Amino acid sequence: MIETKSHFFAAHLGKNAANFVPLSPLSFLKRAAVVHPNKISVIHDGRRFTYGQFYERCTRLASALSRRGVGAGDTVAIMAPNIPAMLEAHYGVAAISAVINPLNFRIEPETIAFILQHGEAKVFIADREFSHVIKPALEKLAKRPFIIEIDDPLAAGGEQIGDCDYETLLSEGDPDFCWRLPPDEWEAFALSYTSGTTGDPKGVVYHHRGAYINSLANIAAWHMPAHPVYLWTLPIFHSLGWCFPWTISILAGTHVCLRKVNAQAIFNAIAAHGVTHMCCAPVVLNMLINARDEERSQFDHTVEIMTAASPPPATVIKKIESYGFRITHVYGLTEVYGPAFVCEWQNDWDDLSRDQQASMKARQGVAYPTIEEIQVADSTTLVPVSKDGATMGEVLVRGNTIMRGYLKNSKATADAFAGGWFHTGDLAVRYPDGYVELKDRCKDIIISGGENISTIEVESVLYQHPAVQEAAVVARPDEKWGETPCAFVTLNENHQVTEQEIISFCREHLAGFKVPKTVVFGPLAKTSTGKIQKFVLRKRAANL
Repeated sequence: MIETKSHFFAAHLGKNAANFVPLSPLSFLKRAAVVHPNKISVIHDGRRFTYGQFYERCTRLASALSRRGVGAGDTVAIMAPNIPAMLEAHYGVAAISAVINPLNFRIEPETIAFILQHGEAKVFIADREFSHVIKPALEKLAKRPFIIEIDDPLAAGGEQIGDCDYETLLSEGDPDFCWRLPPDEWEAFALSYTSGTTGDPKGVVYHHRGAYINSLANIAAWHMPAHPVYLWTLPIFHSLGWCFPWTISILAGTHVCLRKVNAQAIFNAIAAHGVTHMCCAPVVLNMLINARDEERSQFDHTVEIMTAASPPPATVIKKIESYGFRITHVYGLTEVYGPAFVCEWQNDWDDLSRDQQASMKARQGVAYPTIEEIQVADSTTLVPVSKDGATMGEVLVRGNTIMRGYLKNSKATADAFAGGWFHTGDLAVRYPDGYVELKDRCKDIIISGGENISTIEVESVLYQHPAVQEAAVVARPDEKWGETPCAFVTLNENHQVTEQEIISFCREHLAGFKVPKTVVFGPLAKTSTGKIQKFVLRKRAANL
């Protein structure tokens, strides 16, 4: 037996300031500002910031927040569209070891209030346009955070809600303020809420290390060149914008901000700025495919699109690529910093027909470059399923780009990490070539236009209607949104109500994207023990 000497290289060869610096994506902007100070970093309508100016604005934000009493571990919430302030906050907040908490601007006041309270936000940076949901949310809080108001020139109205104006705050900051890298790369970097499978959202805690690594992974997975022109069609509040706020800085690329996502704005930006890359949900692909002639602008280069959320049909991929786009299909979750799988192209696919190529691209694929291991396995035994393209199992992943856990929810964290794997809750098959294809969701989450919708939350609202006896909500395939909520409802005896009345009732209690688009009346399919058979309802919904 050969004797090992594991101690040999460890002796007197430890970490020190010269050979170990905690990993943080903050480093990427610092380098870009030094190496490319005059390169255009951010474009927003008529405004342009160089990397030198972008770095200074982020530095001023960090300094001003610090002067206002924000420090290590404090939560800074932000609700804003894809505008410069949103990008700046993804650097300036972490530069003082505080934790950024981006909020979905489509959610309702009750959820906003829950997130601000649960995450213990000390400061809330808020765009004035969303005052109609922010004001009632603040009224529900026992302790109101300090409000910094963004008054963007492109905002569509809104009431004053802030204690301080964002640009005024920046003017208070010191441009020579010294950024602080985290003493530990495992330190909390960001807090992002996902609806999960219950009404109350879960707070996903990210660390600096994961954000750093995934920012680099994006370059490798997408084969990105230097100086890309990146269009912000993906909401930055979604999983930290899949870490692209930092990826673009690594490559000294240009962020093209897009406050409102519509086909004409996208085509105009591509033509005007030479956009090379963009990320989006399949709903945006359909938006581009179905654009009217007057909404289109001509461009003579290929635009790379990374798409995720509900799997895009092969027909959609084929159509969008005929308009000058090239699709890279990825799959992931909030808990894994965005993408964890990529449908990596194989050279022998070049010989396939366009229909066959589109079918290959519709699969979720293989592990992202920095995901250590993936598996499709039995959820309980963790035994991998056969790679036969037919046997379903749960998608499991492990690696350094997995969340720290759920804030103040030890049980959910333990369940998610059971057996040393992160349990995605998604069901898939695996093919002989190792590629994965999603088939269903363990917990019945609906992904509509890239937004997670908890069926339990929608069902709870339906049950509040006096005419409803029983309710079940499932996903119904939708050409535009990928899928939308479909409600199956059994009415109480002697009660009559129309589909539109049910939809209107839900709209009073839910954010618009959560409202069922279809309502079907009648008895629910159940097992002999009385359990609702959602797989039967899904089949019915698909055939409506």
